[in-house]
Amino acid sequence: MAQILVVDDEMGIRELLSEILSDEGHSVTLAENATAARKARNEKRPDLVLLDIWMPDTDGISLLKEWSAANLLTMPVVMMSGHGTIDSAVEATRVGAVDFLEKPIALQKLLQTVKKALKHEVPAKPPLTLDAFARSPLLKDLKKRLEQATASSRILLLKSATGSIAEICARTMQAQRTAWLDLSELSVPLTQEMLDNAAGGMLFVADLMLFGRLQQKNLAFALERLEKYNLRMVAAVSRPLSALVEAGWDPLLIARLGDVWIALPQLSGHADDVPEIAVLVLSHLVERHGMPPRRFSSAALNALRLHHWYGEWMELLAAVKNLAIAALEDEITVEDVENILQRDADSEPYIVSPLPLFNQDLRQAREAFERQYFEYHLKNERGNMTRVAEKTGLERTHLYRKLKQLGLNLGRRLDETER
Repeated sequence: MAQILVVDDEMGIRELLSEILSDEGHSVTLAENATAARKARNEKRPDLVLLDIWMPDTDGISLLKEWSAANLLTMPVVMMSGHGTIDSAVEATRVGAVDFLEKPIALQKLLQTVKKALKHEVPAKPPLTLDAFARSPLLKDLKKRLEQATASSRILLLKSATGSIAEICARTMQAQRTAWLDLSELSVPLTQEMLDNAAGGMLFVADLMLFGRLQQKNLAFALERLEKYNLRMVAAVSRPLSALVEAGWDPLLIARLGDVWIALPQLSGHADDVPEIAVLVLSHLVERHGMPPRRFSSAALNALRLHHWYGEWMELLAAVKNLAIAALEDEITVEDVENILQRDADSEPYIVSPLPLFNQDLRQAREAFERQYFEYHLKNERGNMTRVAEKTGLERTHLYRKLKQLGLNLGRRLDETER
């Protein structure tokens, strides 16, 4: 039978529903609030969730929206409420609920609704987009800049990007229910018929540096026909465009690709965003790529937050993927994180750190270095601004201005050290 998660803040209702559903042969897990529901959903992977609307910490509809935004609605959800209204039912259905039960719940109504919901086919799993990272200021800002850029051009170049993060950006810009064509996967000449089949959709290039002669011809062929087939293109490049020139690319093609571009934001200076990014990427790997069920311990997430990501996005995404594969238990521990990061540091002692700086223009490289420099001293001096000012040789007012300019969040650190 089915694995059912019941989420309700009233103990009596939880126990009653559990007894009824267990008698029907189902395996039931109980959660008293949204926090417990998140944990149970990730650990148990229920076939169905019965979710109360009114709860003390986070209401049911907000939790439903959260799961939907993070692409975690991989199971049908039935909402429950003792204060149900038509508006609540409509809102829940719009967000992703398959049905609505009003309390007090009649026995036959419950059983009929559960039976019907379990037969509901969940739509194909959508790809991960920046919409899932709604609580990350860093990625919310990136999404806005992507939207501005694509509003004025059919072609967008992502600098200092490749692989997974580039695809997440491109998927974010892809219109719903439109075609997706990855030019990196084509090993035959691109034809007008292929473009016609992809009309109105997105063309994607994971890394221009990996393109051979045939793929470069396909790229040029596609660029000439974007308008005709109402196509958009997002192309990523992991190295400066000058490297494409050195590799023998047509300068006119490079110029066309580099007309509108965005550089990925630096993780340095945004340590507080790292845990949420890591959790969502891990969920994506588990849900859509067949990885074993995994979750981060609090200590593991803190280790990721404190790590200096000199390899930026490529290093972070690779670390999460390797943790998903290599962890021996369902819970990824701080020891797992330290082992992976240490192994990376030992295997690539010279490549990981300097290249991200060298791949940027001088202004960006200087800012990245300054963030790392001040983060180092802030950490060593435990946020004590007097000692940081002495170590860096800056007057305190100038120091505060510089840290604010670099986007280093000092609020919590100052509260703890200089109150």
